[in-house]
Amino acid sequence: MARFVHGEQSEFTVDYVNQPDAPARSSGQDRRVTAAVPGRKLCGLVAVSFGLLCVLQAALNISPRLYTSDSKTEAREVCCTNQTSEQKRELLNFDHYFQQGWVYFRPSFYYISSEKKSWQDSRADCQQRSADLVIINSKEEQDFTRKFHKITWIGLTDRETKGTWKWVDGTLLTKSYWNHGEPNDFEGKNEDCVEIRFHDLENSWNDIPCGDQNFWICEKRIAL
Repeated sequence: MARFVHGEQSEFTVDYVNQPDAPARSSGQDRRVTAAVPGRKLCGLVAVSFGLLCVLQAALNISPRLYTSDSKTEAREVCCTNQTSEQKRELLNFDHYFQQGWVYFRPSFYYISSEKKSWQDSRADCQQRSADLVIINSKEEQDFTRKFHKITWIGLTDRETKGTWKWVDGTLLTKSYWNHGEPNDFEGKNEDCVEIRFHDLENSWNDIPCGDQNFWICEKRIAL
């Protein structure tokens, strides 16, 4: 152990680690060199301690993330507690819908086709996906469907009774977005099915024959 005297009233003690005892007598220059050695070791110990603190802090930072992830899983399970078995299954299928190319716009998932079919064949495709052609219930949904910039079938027809427009779920049309002059059975054709054609306009609907080929939009409503 070496003692360094600072002034005449206090002294500072430094323990040497694996160092031989200092000579009993040494010059002033030797004392300065000897004092520098434990100083460097002290800095090294501080650096090591700081490194350990950094490792500990990193571990503490990771722990909340793991907890948050577990909490989200638990929250989903709690959220599903009061749901029916069918609703639970739909919640767990969210990732599946995204992987299959569906787009979510509350409260439904939408599928936009990459090929063209007749209105009836388009609807059949949606039904095979446990969905149906889109039913537009609000201005927000109307604006959403126009963003795809494809001429697409929607789930609206008067095939059952001419002039009585119904959605595919059997409900009557109450709010419409017909383009100017539509519907009109252009040139005497039986235009009994509806497409979104004029994407730059809020009133974008057009009636055409159901046998024409179009892209289509499926809608699968998720009731939470």
